Amino acid sequence: MTHKSVALKLFEEKFHCSQAVLAAFSEEYGVSKEQALKIGGCFGGGMRKGEVCGACTGALMVLGLKYGKSRKDDMESKIKSDEVCDKFLDEFKKENGSYICNTLLGCDISTEEGVQYALDNNLFTEFCPKMVESAVIITEKILEED
Repeated sequence: MTHKSVALKLFEEKFHCSQAVLAAFSEEYGVSKEQALKIGGCFGGGMRKGEVCGACTGALMVLGLKYGKSRKDDMESKIKSDEVCDKFLDEFKKENGSYICNTLLGCDISTEEGVQYALDNNLFTEFCPKMVESAVIITEKILEED
Protein backbone atom coordinates (compact mmCIF):
# COMPACT_ATOMS: atom_id res chain seq x y z
CA MET A 1 0.00 0.00 0.00
CA THR A 2 1.11 3.53 -0.71
CA HIS A 3 1.48 6.19 1.98
CA LYS A 4 -1.50 7.97 0.46
CA SER A 5 -3.74 4.91 0.51
CA VAL A 6 -2.76 4.06 4.11
CA ALA A 7 -3.39 7.64 5.26
CA LEU A 8 -6.74 7.90 3.49
CA LYS A 9 -7.85 4.50 4.82
CA LEU A 10 -6.98 5.51 8.39
CA PHE A 11 -8.78 8.83 7.98
CA GLU A 12 -11.81 6.99 6.60
CA GLU A 13 -11.69 4.82 9.74
CA LYS A 14 -12.24 8.02 11.77
CA PHE A 15 -8.66 8.61 12.88
CA HIS A 16 -7.64 12.27 12.93
CA CYS A 17 -5.83 13.70 9.92
CA SER A 18 -2.68 14.04 12.03
CA GLN A 19 -2.82 10.39 13.05
CA ALA A 20 -3.44 9.20 9.50
CA VAL A 21 -0.49 11.06 7.98
CA LEU A 22 1.97 10.19 10.76
CA ALA A 23 0.98 6.51 10.88
CA ALA A 24 1.29 6.16 7.09
CA PHE A 25 5.05 6.74 7.40
CA SER A 26 5.87 5.89 11.01
CA GLU A 27 7.15 2.32 10.71
CA GLU A 28 9.80 3.44 8.20
CA TYR A 29 11.23 5.66 10.95
CA GLY A 30 11.10 3.25 13.88
CA VAL A 31 7.72 4.17 15.36
CA SER A 32 4.97 1.54 15.37
CA LYS A 33 1.64 2.38 13.77
CA GLU A 34 0.00 2.07 17.21
CA GLN A 35 2.47 4.53 18.75
CA ALA A 36 2.00 6.92 15.83
CA LEU A 37 -1.76 6.82 16.22
CA LYS A 38 -1.40 7.65 19.91
CA ILE A 39 1.18 10.41 19.35
CA GLY A 40 -0.96 12.04 16.66
CA GLY A 41 -4.15 11.75 18.69
CA CYS A 42 -4.32 15.32 19.97
CA PHE A 43 -3.34 17.18 16.81
CA GLY A 44 -6.40 16.70 14.58
CA GLY A 45 -8.52 19.69 13.63
CA GLY A 46 -5.68 22.08 14.32
CA MET A 47 -5.38 20.71 17.87
CA ARG A 48 -9.20 20.92 18.03
CA LYS A 49 -8.92 24.70 17.86
CA GLY A 50 -8.67 25.21 14.10
CA GLU A 51 -5.00 26.15 14.23
CA VAL A 52 -2.34 24.43 12.04
CA CYS A 53 -4.07 21.70 10.00
CA GLY A 54 -3.62 18.28 11.59
CA ALA A 55 -2.54 16.77 8.27
CA CYS A 56 0.34 19.26 8.37
CA THR A 57 1.29 18.47 11.97
CA GLY A 58 1.28 14.76 11.12
CA ALA A 59 3.54 15.45 8.15
CA LEU A 60 5.85 17.62 10.25
CA MET A 61 6.15 14.80 12.79
CA VAL A 62 7.21 12.47 9.96
CA LEU A 63 9.81 14.98 8.80
CA GLY A 64 10.97 15.35 12.39
CA LEU A 65 11.45 11.59 12.65
CA LYS A 66 13.70 11.70 9.59
CA TYR A 67 15.53 14.99 10.07
CA GLY A 68 15.01 16.11 13.68
CA LYS A 69 17.75 16.94 16.14
CA SER A 70 18.21 14.34 18.88
CA ARG A 71 21.66 15.21 20.23
CA LYS A 72 22.47 18.58 21.79
CA ASP A 73 25.53 19.09 19.58
CA ASP A 74 23.79 18.18 16.30
CA MET A 75 23.23 21.61 14.80
CA GLU A 76 23.21 20.18 11.26
CA SER A 77 19.99 18.28 12.02
CA LYS A 78 18.43 21.35 13.66
CA ILE A 79 19.14 23.41 10.56
CA LYS A 80 17.86 20.65 8.24
CA SER A 81 14.65 20.09 10.22
CA ASP A 82 13.94 23.83 10.30
CA GLU A 83 14.53 23.90 6.54
CA VAL A 84 12.17 21.01 5.73
CA CYS A 85 9.53 22.40 8.11
CA ASP A 86 9.53 25.74 6.28
CA LYS A 87 9.59 24.00 2.91
CA PHE A 88 6.62 21.78 3.81
CA LEU A 89 4.47 24.62 5.18
CA ASP A 90 5.31 26.93 2.27
CA GLU A 91 4.43 24.24 -0.28
CA PHE A 92 1.22 23.25 1.52
CA LYS A 93 0.12 26.89 1.67
CA LYS A 94 0.99 27.39 -2.00
CA GLU A 95 -1.09 24.36 -3.00
CA ASN A 96 -4.04 24.85 -0.61
CA GLY A 97 -4.13 28.56 0.19
CA SER A 98 -3.28 28.15 3.88
CA TYR A 99 -2.12 25.66 6.49
CA ILE A 100 -4.52 26.99 9.12
CA CYS A 101 -7.43 24.60 9.63
CA ASN A 102 -10.15 27.24 10.17
CA THR A 103 -9.04 29.14 7.07
CA LEU A 104 -8.98 25.97 4.97
CA LEU A 105 -12.43 24.93 6.18
CA GLY A 106 -13.97 28.40 6.05
CA CYS A 107 -15.38 28.09 9.57
CA ASP A 108 -14.22 28.16 13.19
CA ILE A 109 -14.19 24.57 14.39
CA SER A 110 -13.33 25.65 17.91
CA THR A 111 -17.03 26.54 18.23
CA GLU A 112 -20.11 24.32 18.17
CA GLU A 113 -21.51 26.38 15.30
CA GLY A 114 -18.32 25.93 13.28
CA VAL A 115 -18.28 22.18 13.82
CA GLN A 116 -21.95 22.01 12.82
CA TYR A 117 -21.21 24.02 9.68
CA ALA A 118 -18.37 21.64 8.81
CA LEU A 119 -20.63 18.63 9.40
CA ASP A 120 -23.54 20.11 7.44
CA ASN A 121 -21.24 20.80 4.50
CA ASN A 122 -19.43 17.44 4.66
CA LEU A 123 -16.09 19.19 5.10
CA PHE A 124 -14.62 16.49 7.33
CA THR A 125 -15.56 13.73 4.88
CA GLU A 126 -15.08 15.48 1.53
CA PHE A 127 -12.60 18.32 2.04
CA CYS A 128 -10.28 17.01 4.76
CA PRO A 129 -9.24 13.87 2.84
CA LYS A 130 -7.87 16.21 0.15
CA MET A 131 -5.71 17.88 2.80
CA VAL A 132 -4.48 14.47 4.03
CA GLU A 133 -3.59 13.54 0.45
CA SER A 134 -1.83 16.86 -0.15
CA ALA A 135 0.20 16.54 3.05
CA VAL A 136 1.30 13.00 2.13
CA ILE A 137 2.31 13.99 -1.41
CA ILE A 138 4.34 16.99 -0.23
CA THR A 139 6.00 14.90 2.49
CA GLU A 140 6.96 12.22 -0.03
CA LYS A 141 8.38 14.87 -2.34
CA ILE A 142 10.57 16.31 0.43
CA LEU A 143 11.73 12.85 1.55
CA GLU A 144 12.60 11.89 -2.05
CA GLU A 145 14.67 15.03 -2.58
CA ASP A 146 17.06 14.00 0.17
